[in-house]
Amino acid sequence: MKLNPLVSQLALYDIANTPGVAADVSHINSRSEVAGYVGEEQLGKALEGCDVVIIPAGVPRKPGMTRDDLFNINAGIVKGLCSAIAKYCPNALVNMISNPVNSTVPIAAEVFKKAGTYDERKLFGVTTLDVVRAKTFYAGKAKVNVADVNVPVVGGHAGITILPLFSQATPKANLPEEDIKALTKRTQDGGTEVVEAKAGKGSATLSMAYAGAIFADACLKGLNGVPDVVECSFVQSTVTELPFFASKVRLGKNGVEEVLGLGPLSEYEKEGLESLKPELKSSIEKGIKFANQS
Repeated sequence: MKLNPLVSQLALYDIANTPGVAADVSHINSRSEVAGYVGEEQLGKALEGCDVVIIPAGVPRKPGMTRDDLFNINAGIVKGLCSAIAKYCPNALVNMISNPVNSTVPIAAEVFKKAGTYDERKLFGVTTLDVVRAKTFYAGKAKVNVADVNVPVVGGHAGITILPLFSQATPKANLPEEDIKALTKRTQDGGTEVVEAKAGKGSATLSMAYAGAIFADACLKGLNGVPDVVECSFVQSTVTELPFFASKVRLGKNGVEEVLGLGPLSEYEKEGLESLKPELKSSIEKGIKFANQS
């Protein structure tokens, strides 16, 4: 985000180490002024006046952990941060990265509803890393220039809830069915691939930072009135019967300008869509239930 010319002020917040990170990143010769805030008593100051809030907070996955194992720790962190957002920058666009996104986005929505600040156009689950992976893997298999590739990814942001729509991928490559199935599985298991490669030392951070910066840039472009900014994101939706769903979204001055439909699906994708729904539904309900406890 420090490299993004649309950012004028960059506020960093964590429960430890932020002043050092802020000092380090502040030396980069780009436009934004950087401030570091540490500890809960400085959270309000960090959030005041923000147009976009990016939440990557929480613990990373370790080998053998599912995204649900992260749930109790990260859900509590997200709930606290969203209460503060409702108080200090209720009109900000919120980019939720903290996993499990399928549950943390519904948690945020409930917190904002309780505070009377909820605007469904301003809450986003960041699924961009699924898109980034799908593009990379598709380009490798189709032997096309990755810079030209586009692949919509819909559904949610964990395991089988991630549904890349390779039938809509451009440029078209007419890959055989078994390649599409393998690419789909690799996209769904991309996070696990990195967790295992790091052998207990963390999860995807560098590719996630890139994907998070891409999505935040799209939000900033939308706020600045750039036309036709479209990215996939997990948002409140009527595309399916589920209350939240990831699909292409047109971004603008109020956040979500339009949630776009799924477009034509292959038979394989239609099956994938039906099989992901129960799991996604239960993750959403889990988030809502958590948010409404005490």
